[in-house]
Amino acid sequence: MWSRRLACLCVLAACQGPSQVASSSFGTSITAAPPATSSSGTTDDSTSPNSSSSTTSTGSGEDSAASVAGSTTLILDVGTEQDVESPQPAGCKGKIDFLFVIAREAAILELQAKMVAAFPEFIATIEAKFADFDYHIMVVDADRPGEWGSMWCDQQCPLLEDTCAEINYPCDYIPTACDTTMGAGTTYNAGPNAANKPCELASGHRWIDKEQPDLSGTFTCLAQGGTNGGSWPGAALSAAVSSELTEAGACNEGFLRDDALLMVTIIASYDEPSNLGSPGKPAEWAQALLDAKHGDEDAVVMFSFGDLTCPPADRICDLVLWYFPYHHIADWNAADYGPGFDVATDLVETACSAFIPG
Repeated sequence: MWSRRLACLCVLAACQGPSQVASSSFGTSITAAPPATSSSGTTDDSTSPNSSSSTTSTGSGEDSAASVAGSTTLILDVGTEQDVESPQPAGCKGKIDFLFVIAREAAILELQAKMVAAFPEFIATIEAKFADFDYHIMVVDADRPGEWGSMWCDQQCPLLEDTCAEINYPCDYIPTACDTTMGAGTTYNAGPNAANKPCELASGHRWIDKEQPDLSGTFTCLAQGGTNGGSWPGAALSAAVSSELTEAGACNEGFLRDDALLMVTIIASYDEPSNLGSPGKPAEWAQALLDAKHGDEDAVVMFSFGDLTCPPADRICDLVLWYFPYHHIADWNAADYGPGFDVATDLVETACSAFIPG
């Protein structure tokens, strides 16, 4: 793991040789000269957070790059056919598991609004790029254990204050054990700025698949968690992929597959230990992901919307940037979250060419 960190630091220090720089409408793309022995890529943003539409990506690996229309585009090797230049089969075996971890804290109200506006773009990207893939999509809120809905509205039921009545808070709904289990897939969000209705899942599980009718609408229902809750994204992520929640009969049964690539998207604040953040450390959360994917760091793509300056207190940036070779951080100040997700899913396609399931 530390060798991976040192390799990433080497990339950031431009120790791999000369770089090519191309400008585009989304900012500046930097492609570093790849080392002869590397076969994976890294991507991170390092531009000023004061710019709402600027991103910087650093890529490395054997994938070639071409400058198209002023931007750097990876030439990807994906699909079901064998690689002409390699005897190994294409990775992923046509399967991808998308895991979204979304905070419910009031502090990210603005981020949630932009996120909700971008949900149709997220789904359009998935449907366009992975039409031939068997994918699962699960949304996990980053609330603390035992919490669901709005404590304030629960206290007002059944009379309800005006605020709770206006949002049609479901006083008659009794949360299930999985509803209040940290890391369990979301099916019903309640409270201010939440969906306040059950999300109908055709899969029969706490995640959706490509057979889901109205995929965009269902995803929005799942992901609109509201702004009345805590923020333990690191701990919630670890729990979501744990054997306790993914084993037969558990809340997330069937979501995580050994032969599928896993893409994690985190939308949350820093997860600071000094601000009642998650227990544990980024290294422990990363290890939980590695354990779930049998130690294969190439089987995970990490993505988040965050502070591009990555301050020391930002443990989400630490988790995304330093533990997995395929990663991307998009500016949470961006006006539109769609393009950032589009860049991150390019990494999924690239990672699939290297991921060889056991």
